[in-house]
Parts: sequence; structure tokens; C-alpha cells
Amino acid sequence: MTPASSNPLKLVLPLLVIAAVIGSWETIVRLQTIPPYILPAPSLIGTTMVADWPLLQASLLTTLKTTLLGLVLAVLGGVILAVTLSLSRIVEYSLYPFAVVLQVTPVIAIAPLLLIYMPQDVAVLTCAWLVAFFPVLSNTMLGLQSVDRNLMELFALYGAPASRKPLARLRARLKALWYLRRPAALPAFLAGLRIAGGLSLIGAVVAEMAAGSAGAGSGLAYRIIESQYRLNIPRLFAALVLLALTGIALYLLLAGISHWLLRHWHESALTQER
Repeated sequence: MTPASSNPLKLVLPLLVIAAVIGSWETIVRLQTIPPYILPAPSLIGTTMVADWPLLQASLLTTLKTTLLGLVLAVLGGVILAVTLSLSRIVEYSLYPFAVVLQVTPVIAIAPLLLIYMPQDVAVLTCAWLVAFFPVLSNTMLGLQSVDRNLMELFALYGAPASRKPLARLRARLKALWYLRRPAALPAFLAGLRIAGGLSLIGAVVAEMAAGSAGAGSGLAYRIIESQYRLNIPRLFAALVLLALTGIALYLLLAGISHWLLRHWHESALTQER
């Protein structure tokens, strides 16, 4: 049972608020006769979305492809690096500060530099990966390092060999990683995944705006800039709506995956089912 089905108010109340906002927006625009190039009515935005759907759909698919691919690469890179750092303090002390530097540096400042040295599609993908990478890395590391020390000692007492040989110690660490740390890190990893999904979309949009190039591979961010320059404000709002819907759909998908994986044993998912 999903959280929405257990409590219908979680779905009904937001829909009512959205409907009230859209209705008020439509009414104000019509009563005040606000020109479309200043503030288009929701009905005009919907009409524009239908009329320009072939163009907007192609741009949406471009942005969505970059977002999903950046997210997948962030998950792979973040999990692999987090596991590596958790197995070796030397590697953690050597590499983790560089990951922090990449995270705290604004992607809008990195994007123009990447566009100089990389092809446009690779640079945009790199920006999406950069902003989504650190939440996966930091949350996975937090989960791997938050295992109860008493459980670790008990696990070592019953399952780890007493040998001091490096290979035997590595084997013991890998065994503890798989049977003890991996389940404990899953909730933190899924929390980072939900954050990374939205950040990957933000990174793709920022990079597309920095690229600012037209053509068949233009994403929704370029359509927004193009519509602004041409004063086609209804299309601009239509592209914004598609971006918002994409972010919502991505978050709901990742939240659903998280709930499905945790629903039988983790406290956060069990509480939502009551």
C-alpha cells in the first residue's frame, strides 16, 4: 500500500490548492485583461503546449535523457567511490576533499569551462552528473559508517578471521560490507538518490542554458531562453510547466522505489503505512 492510498488527503488537498491557484490565475488575467506577453492565462499556456507539442516534446526528451543518464552515472560513481572510501581510510583522506570541492563549486561557474574542453552534449551530461554525484556519495558513506559498533564487533567475533594477513583482512571487510553495512546503508542511499534526482535535472537545465545553442539537440532550457528573446511568453511558461512536471514525476518515481524497498522493515516506510 502506498502512502497516498493510505491517506487520500495527501493527494486531494494538494490538488485542490493547485486547482484554486490556477482558477484564481485565470480569473485575474481575464478580469485585468493582462497581455499574454506579460502574463499568459493557464488556458493559453495549455493551448500553446498542445500547439507546440512536437517542438516541446523533442526538447523534453533531450533534457530527460541527459537527466536520467547523469543520475545513473552519479549513482554508479557515488556508490563505487563510497564503498572504496569506506574500505580504506587512506583513500578516504586522499579523495574525499576533492569530491567536496566539486560539490561546493557552483555548476554555473563550471559549465562554461566544460563547454570549452568538451563537446556540448558531453559537457551538459557532466554538469548533470556533477551536481547529482555528491548527495549519493555522502549519503551512502554516511549509511556505511553508521553501523552500530556493537554489531560490527559481534560480526567480527562470529564471522571474521583472526588472521593479520592483508588479504584475509580485506576479505573480512568485504564480508562485513555485504552482510552488515549494505542493508544499513540502504535508507541513507535512497535518501541521497531522491535528492540527486532533482539535482540532476537542475544541473542539466543550467548546463543547457550555459550552452545556449539551437538545433535538434536543444533541451527545454534553450526553449525557455529562445521564448524569452522572442517574447513568446506562453511557450516559455509551457516549457516551465514541463520542467516542473518532469521534476515531480522523477521525485515520485524515486520515492516510490524507496518506499517499495523499505516498506517491510524500515521505520520510515512502516510509519507511512499506519
